[in-house]
Amino acid sequence: MENNTPVFQDASPAVNLTEIPLNPLEEQVVTIVLTSLICVVGIAGNIMVVLVVLRTKHMVTPTNCYLVSLALADLMVLLAAGLPNISDVVSFWVYGHTGCLFITYLQYLGINVSSCSITAFTIERYIAICHSIRAQFICTVSRAKRIIAAVWIFTSLYCIMWFFLVDTEETVYANGVVVTCGYRVSRSFYMPIYFLDFTLFYVIPLVVATVLYGLIARILFMSPLPSHLTDRDGGGSITKMLAVVVVLFALLWMPYRTLVVVNSFLDPPYHNTWFLLFCRMCIYTNSAINPIIYNLMSQKFRMAFKKLCKCSWRRQEKAVEFNAPIYYSVMKDSSHESSEPLNEQETDPEGKQTQAGRRKQ
Repeated sequence: MENNTPVFQDASPAVNLTEIPLNPLEEQVVTIVLTSLICVVGIAGNIMVVLVVLRTKHMVTPTNCYLVSLALADLMVLLAAGLPNISDVVSFWVYGHTGCLFITYLQYLGINVSSCSITAFTIERYIAICHSIRAQFICTVSRAKRIIAAVWIFTSLYCIMWFFLVDTEETVYANGVVVTCGYRVSRSFYMPIYFLDFTLFYVIPLVVATVLYGLIARILFMSPLPSHLTDRDGGGSITKMLAVVVVLFALLWMPYRTLVVVNSFLDPPYHNTWFLLFCRMCIYTNSAINPIIYNLMSQKFRMAFKKLCKCSWRRQEKAVEFNAPIYYSVMKDSSHESSEPLNEQETDPEGKQTQAGRRKQ
C-alpha cells in the first residue's frame, strides 16, 4: 500500500511554482471519521480475541491459535496503515525517513501474515473434518504454534525487500516543500513484485480455500461430523464461521487487488480519489470485522468475550472499594432478640478487628 503523505517545510523564496495541492474538506472529514471508527472497533476487537484465547484454557485449540495469529496481523494492519491514513488525509507526513521504511514494512507484513493465517486454518479445518482420525495426531496446539512461527518468520524475511524499495521524496511548490513516502525507482519495476504478492497472498489462498471448503462441504453433507470434533470446537459451526472469514477476505480485498492489476496496464494509472478511499476502507474493514464475526457465529467466543468484559468491570469495582475510606462502625446483633447493648466494632486499616471488638464478641 502506498503512502503519499506530504509535509510542509520552508522552501526557497526563489522558487515560483504552483500552490501545494490540498485534499478537499469533505474527503478529509469522511476519511477521518470512517478510519477512526473502523480502527477503534478493530483494535479493541482484535485485542479481545488475543486475550480470551490466551487467558481461557479451553479456548486454546489449534484453530484458535491461527485466529490469534490473524488477530495480531490485523492489529498490525490497522496500526501501520489505518492510523497513519488519518494524518495522510490532512497532508502531513510526520514519521520521517525511518517511519516511511518501517510503516511500509509493517503494512505488508500484516497483510501477508493475515493471508497465510487464513490459509493455515483452512488446511487445518480440512484435515480435522475430512481426515478426522489422522487429525488427532496432526492438528495439535504445539504443531499449530510451530506453523505460526514459520509463517511469521517467512513473511518477515519476504517483506524485508520493502526497506530497499521505498524512500521519502521532496517536491517543491511555490508555498512550501511536500515530502512523500513513495517508491525509489520507476513504477514498471514494481509490477513483478505486485503480481508476486497478488499470486502468493491472494490468488493461491483463495484457490486453496475454494477447493478445501468444497471438499469439507461434501463431507458434511454425506456423513455426520465425528463426535470428537463436535465436542471439541462446536463442529460445523466453527467451520461455517471460518468460511465466512474467507469470503469476507476475498470480497474486501478484491477492489484494491483489482485496481493494482488494472493499473499495471494503464498509463496513466487510474487514481480516482473516492475509489482509492473506498479500497482503503475495505482493507481496514477486513482487519476489523473478524472479531464481530466470531461474536455472532461462535457461542464459545461470545461467552468468552462476555466473561472478559465482566472481569474487567469487577476489577474496576474492586479498585473503587479498596480506595474507599475506612470508618468505625456500630452494628446491632439482630440474630437474637436480646437486650444487650450495641456491639462496638472497630477496624484497623488492614480491615481486622481490634482487640476490644474481639473481646466483646
